Amino acid sequence: MSHAPTHVTCSDVSFEWPDGTPVLDGFHWAVGPGRTGLIGLNGCGKSTLLKLVAGELRPSGGQIAVAGSIGHLPQDVTLATGARVDEVLGIRDTRAALHAIEAGEATEANFAALGDDWDVEERALATLDQLGLAGIGLDRTVGELSGGEGVLLRLAALLLARPDVLLLDEPTNNLDLRARRRLYAAVESWTGVMVLVSHDRELLERVDQIADLRDGEVRWYGGNFSDYEDMLAAEQEAAERMVRVAEGDVQRQKRELVEAQVKLARRKRYGQKMYENKREPKIVMGARKRAAQESAGKHRIMHAEKLTQARERLDQAVEAVRDDAEIRIDLPATQVPPGRRVLTMTDLRLAHGVEVAGVREVRGPERIALVGGNGSGKTTLLRTIAGLVPPVSGEAVTHVPTRYLPQRLDVLDDGRTVAENVARFAPHATNNVIRARLAHFLFRGARADRAAGTLSGGERFRAALAALLLAEPAPQLLMLDEPTNNLDLASVRQLTGALESYEGALLVASHDVPFLESIGITRWLLLDGELRSTTAEEVRQSRWED
Repeated sequence: MSHAPTHVTCSDVSFEWPDGTPVLDGFHWAVGPGRTGLIGLNGCGKSTLLKLVAGELRPSGGQIAVAGSIGHLPQDVTLATGARVDEVLGIRDTRAALHAIEAGEATEANFAALGDDWDVEERALATLDQLGLAGIGLDRTVGELSGGEGVLLRLAALLLARPDVLLLDEPTNNLDLRARRRLYAAVESWTGVMVLVSHDRELLERVDQIADLRDGEVRWYGGNFSDYEDMLAAEQEAAERMVRVAEGDVQRQKRELVEAQVKLARRKRYGQKMYENKREPKIVMGARKRAAQESAGKHRIMHAEKLTQARERLDQAVEAVRDDAEIRIDLPATQVPPGRRVLTMTDLRLAHGVEVAGVREVRGPERIALVGGNGSGKTTLLRTIAGLVPPVSGEAVTHVPTRYLPQRLDVLDDGRTVAENVARFAPHATNNVIRARLAHFLFRGARADRAAGTLSGGERFRAALAALLLAEPAPQLLMLDEPTNNLDLASVRQLTGALESYEGALLVASHDVPFLESIGITRWLLLDGELRSTTAEEVRQSRWED
């Protein structure tokens, strides 16, 4: 029986950061053809693993073997603003040779530069068109493109190069719904080896298998993300059942040990009474006493060993149950009564010609989704409401305490600890109160003393959210800008749980439709030159972006 060749193999790989922090130790992994979704908690080493496979980082031990060429789309795509589109695509020299030959410069150097790639421009334009970039042209510069277009352009360069192994790290970050659809189609049509790191559920529904990186090891699950969730739920149910069985066994072994000790104590008292009454010869009673002591010792050891083994089985069963802890908080001070006026926007005009005509109000604990394409002005509107940038005309007035969490999470001071950052927003709260509240955000004990600059993406988000929600006065209008970007799936669940406890008004700008639906959005607003109402169904189909 033949097997498909493995294209990526990690053998006994170790890696640590310059400060000695370990990431991988004795790591083994093999990936063959197909689309693999690599998931795991923030900070577990997913992005580091992709960089190791791509050769951008060197392992401190072990070997990484890759059969074929590699293309890598990193999480943070940075392109020189002065670079031309054809330069990013890697075809500038080939195009120049083609144009020179067409102009009559049929030199050996030009033919060597062109090779057999006579259709280079047609292939490049077809690839751009596949990703919705047909209109950008090969001669434009990167500085003329939006952030989302830059990501798609870098992906187009990889698709054009046709690598044997394609590595994608959070490719849908900063992409609007139209661009995401284009990327989904590109992923579905990929026939080689693909490893993608993502928190985007809709993207993960398009993979062939899930690789779950946890505690330095990978567990494989066949199928897409829904299949993974079903299998994981069954695993966890079995693991929790084993914990209950193991707990029962420990209690039974404890009872048997106590019962054995009681029986042995009775035997000892009976033997002592017989000895005192001298009912048998002294030598016989002495032999019985020694035999009883030996038997009692063996009995105690046997039951103690059984109890120890039962406890070990319990520990193993507990370890099999995942502890993706959830944020649980009580925020009564954020409550907004129904009908209370929260926000008023009057004839608001923003930069780039975006308008909010007439009077628009937010009342009570509404949960509003702000959607629109990249560059439509969602972030500008949130920053204007937060008072960070002035409008061109009109006004936005908030009537309740308001907090805004930007995409960059720059509300935190990297040089301060998590507890110190929260104290900045709640200066009247005691240290004990701050630490008790932070425990609900999963920053317990020494974790609250970590500097903000050392936190992973998910930890940083939790710390920023804690600083805003625990602020004085408590925010009754909370604005979030693309909150799920760079969050792993467990962190997204934690965020959803935290927002369930929030009782104020919520205004969220996001392209992540499943997340928006999970937090109970009550009103959908589309920003597309002007602000208008829309529906969840229209957003899902993204008719307004076609």
